[in-house]
Amino acid sequence: MGKFVNNIDEFFKYCEEHDVQFVDLRFTDLKGTWHHVTYRMSAINAGNLTNGVPFDGSSIDAWQPINRSDMILKPDVETAFIDPFTADPTVILFCDVFDIYKGQMYEKCPRSIAKKALEHLATAGVGDVAYFGPENEFFVFDDVKIKDTINESWYRVDSEEGEWNDSTEYADNYNSGHRPRTKGGYFPVAPIDSMVDLRAEMMQVLEQVGLEVVLGHHEVAQAQGEIGIKFGTLVEAADNVQKLKYVIKMVAHLNGKTVTFMPKPLYGDNGNGMHVHQSIWKDGKNTFYKEGGYSNLSETALHYVGGIFKHARAVAAFTNASTNSYKRLIPGFEAPSILTYSSQNRSASCRVPYGAGEMATRIEMRFPDSTACPYLAFTAMLLAGLDGIKNKIVPIGPMDEDLFELSLDEIREKGIPQMPHTLRGSLEALIRDNEFLKPVMTDLFIDTYQHYKFETQVWPYEARPTAFEFKTTYSC
Repeated sequence: MGKFVNNIDEFFKYCEEHDVQFVDLRFTDLKGTWHHVTYRMSAINAGNLTNGVPFDGSSIDAWQPINRSDMILKPDVETAFIDPFTADPTVILFCDVFDIYKGQMYEKCPRSIAKKALEHLATAGVGDVAYFGPENEFFVFDDVKIKDTINESWYRVDSEEGEWNDSTEYADNYNSGHRPRTKGGYFPVAPIDSMVDLRAEMMQVLEQVGLEVVLGHHEVAQAQGEIGIKFGTLVEAADNVQKLKYVIKMVAHLNGKTVTFMPKPLYGDNGNGMHVHQSIWKDGKNTFYKEGGYSNLSETALHYVGGIFKHARAVAAFTNASTNSYKRLIPGFEAPSILTYSSQNRSASCRVPYGAGEMATRIEMRFPDSTACPYLAFTAMLLAGLDGIKNKIVPIGPMDEDLFELSLDEIREKGIPQMPHTLRGSLEALIRDNEFLKPVMTDLFIDTYQHYKFETQVWPYEARPTAFEFKTTYSC
């Protein structure tokens, strides 16, 4: 597993060996959405791989104005892999965006921001590498229908695993009755787990594109799954999230299914998280490890956690980047919103996974989800953590009790801070608290990001009546 190509010469050999006909250049926008442009192989040479190729930055949401639209895509040849889904041999390359007007990497390009974060880590003297290990949960549905108009708004998702199908009359007159039930999906074997072969195919294709797959399993909710891959450096891990989401969606699509990483598509069942394992290393040593500390955590690790907790409400603007994110962050569904840490306790926002030695010691932030742009989410957590190390911020904890059992009054009495309850709350926190981001993110980027999220998520969401509102207020 890993890289297929190390330099431009190897890239052309790799393309020749695979009879590549097309080169697909991909880059990521503020939402975390992958965009692409496809070149014929004959049009690609060492010059445009080195210097980049032009594209229209004004056609990407919240990027350039039309009178300054020319931007450059700079391919990273070390990211090359063969697209497993195209009819003709196509190689995919991740790209960074270059700003020709300022003569620098584009300040609104998430991947470029993540690279800048690694430079800041090195200059801060804390470490020389930051490792991130995201766990992206997902739902596999058989069908999804959506309607959103001036007088009508509804959605319907369906899966044969859903307990709502207990009495469904199928075309072949056969209803197996084997279903996970609400919150009953963790680790049952087939036939209750109906996605064994589908996940196996996903895992095999993920390995084809260079990811090291560790495991796959059914998750707690009906129709929910997870596939675990090996951790990587900050940029590498974010690249891997983009690969993973692409492969999982496409394998499902080609099998007549549809996948979503949306945090809360089912009311009353568990949602999708993106738990993120993190550690910082320096000179080959894990700075988060100290034998004899709480779960072998060093002061550096605790201060890192303290920094994330201190800035968590602003960090959430990047790690929980949709209005739907906050429907997941409620007690009772393994989605912690209480900002404390604990060894192995999944009800804490930060869990310290079991690990006996230096190699395994790390922290796991459990509140992020996959509506985040991975480059921005990982960068925001790193910058908050580094601020915590710099200022020796001590987090509240450890707390090993079941935090989901605490009442709101008890949480307040204990002085435990919480995550914001809405995207509006996180964006307003970002406006107030953003100095910790300034070593990497510019004022223009932060301003653009929060305005974009207000305009495309918060205000449209707040303006729409819902079925629940009709149910509770129509007869008032």
